[in-house]
Amino acid sequence: MKNPRNIIDNFCRKHPDFGIPNLMKYVTIANVAFWIISAVNPVLMSYLTFNPALILRGQVWRLVTFALYPPSMGILAFIAFYFYYMIGTTLEQYWGTAQFNIYFFTGIILTVIYGFLMYFITGMTFNLTAQYVYLSMFFSFAVLFPDMQVLLFYFIPIKIKYLAYVDAALFVAGVFTGSFPSNFLPVVAVINFLIFCGGDLLRSMPRRPSANTINFRKESQRIRREQQAELYKHKCSVCGRTDKDYPDLEFRYCSRCEGYHCFCQEHIYNHIHFTE
Repeated sequence: MKNPRNIIDNFCRKHPDFGIPNLMKYVTIANVAFWIISAVNPVLMSYLTFNPALILRGQVWRLVTFALYPPSMGILAFIAFYFYYMIGTTLEQYWGTAQFNIYFFTGIILTVIYGFLMYFITGMTFNLTAQYVYLSMFFSFAVLFPDMQVLLFYFIPIKIKYLAYVDAALFVAGVFTGSFPSNFLPVVAVINFLIFCGGDLLRSMPRRPSANTINFRKESQRIRREQQAELYKHKCSVCGRTDKDYPDLEFRYCSRCEGYHCFCQEHIYNHIHFTE
């Protein structure tokens, strides 16, 4: 079975113009527009969320509008708008337009599939938003740029990876404390994240070296210690004289001998070659 990431990479190489350039710009504009609508007429927002039962009755626009529903409400929502716009545009610059579009819409499609699947299984009608699609974007950003710093509460510098740890804990808590079936929606976001960034996540994790792996730092330290403890650096393989005992004596290595054998100037041309 082919790796989904390899399939996506091959598709993006063959179709570099696929997708909507600056996708997050349009998504953010829609977020702001919907936020204004919610401030003017909150009832109207109920016609924009994802609702499987109403979609099956003909309100198909919900398949699109729920993805543009603001990830946050209230006055602090504009901070979220800017934050996710920054994340989305950075991911698009890093991955390319095609791959970022696939990432975003894959998250939307997985959310839609989950929503309908739970509706058919449980018969329950519930509203879904694209909140976890945005959060999965944040996880991908944290894996690719873990040491990037942001200002928490505008004055506390903190690395992105630490915010991701907090969000991951909230994800897990949501699965165990939320009400079924919406409590498993974070798992859908994680699936989308793992498809695109699972390999990057594994490569970023510390690994225990295998038995055959050479630790060059330790080896260099060991060699340095041995050299410091040695009484000489060169020793003739014939007569045994060393550069410590005879500092004016020249030593050379024979290229015709197998192995690494040193000889003094008197025996470099007068010895039986080692064959090992």
